[in-house]
Amino acid sequence: MSDGLPGGGIRRVGVVGGGQMGAGIAEVCARAGLDTVLCEVDAVAARTARERVASSLDRAVRRGKLEEAQARAALARMVFSGSLEDLADRQLVVEAVVENPAAKTEVFAALDKIVESPDAILATNTSSIPVMRLGMATSRADRVIGLHFFNPVPVLPLVEVVTSLHTAPETVAATEEFATRTLGKTAIRSQDRAGFVVNALLVPYLLSAVRMTESGFASPADVDAGMELGCAHPMGPLRLADLIGLDTVASIARSLYEEFKEPLYAPPPLLQRMVEAGLLGRKTGRGFYLYE
Repeated sequence: MSDGLPGGGIRRVGVVGGGQMGAGIAEVCARAGLDTVLCEVDAVAARTARERVASSLDRAVRRGKLEEAQARAALARMVFSGSLEDLADRQLVVEAVVENPAAKTEVFAALDKIVESPDAILATNTSSIPVMRLGMATSRADRVIGLHFFNPVPVLPLVEVVTSLHTAPETVAATEEFATRTLGKTAIRSQDRAGFVVNALLVPYLLSAVRMTESGFASPADVDAGMELGCAHPMGPLRLADLIGLDTVASIARSLYEEFKEPLYAPPPLLQRMVEAGLLGRKTGRGFYLYE
């Protein structure tokens, strides 16, 4: 691959989407010394994304995880844009928009026209949507790959590298090298199946906890205490669902059910009603618990 690839040579990175995940991905790229452009839908959203990244960097400084000078340098490496056109010269672009197939497909179709280098890698941070579907929205499916980070991105060390039937071996090699050598993450590989490795195991567990609460069998606090104190989990399933976002959990569950038709993958009615009510967990201040 040309233009400075494989992964150790990727120096110009773009991220589409400035929410929790996109901002976190952009932050770890900037902290790794990369020229990073984060794109949002408009200038107002781009400013909000900048504030989100700055706040995360400040927390890292307060907790002693980062020097103040390093935080300033990371922020200085970042450009926050309201236009996808600013990604034209990127060597790698990571899509991190809402977990919706139509929205993600639209982004990939646009990136295919905008990103100039035919060797550039277009990656998706999807939790569950088939990478093949996104790749086929482009003319370069061999350069499309899943690069699934975990929240909070600056803290959690894992990345899932997900290959479609079209993903070229050199794309996989460059992406893995970027994730491990440049970002310092641990990469695991997954085939292109809904949920990949982690969510295919995790989400049915979360849904079981929701059903247990829905049935009145146990309260959210007791369900979580049982798993934290009885199984040494650092966080109970319902607090974890609130952290992930109940809308995201429901979306992944729908994708799993659509692919495998297993009843345990179907989102429970309580989860669907909470999403419809806007009770999405920590990010909205209320889910199974209240947050200030």
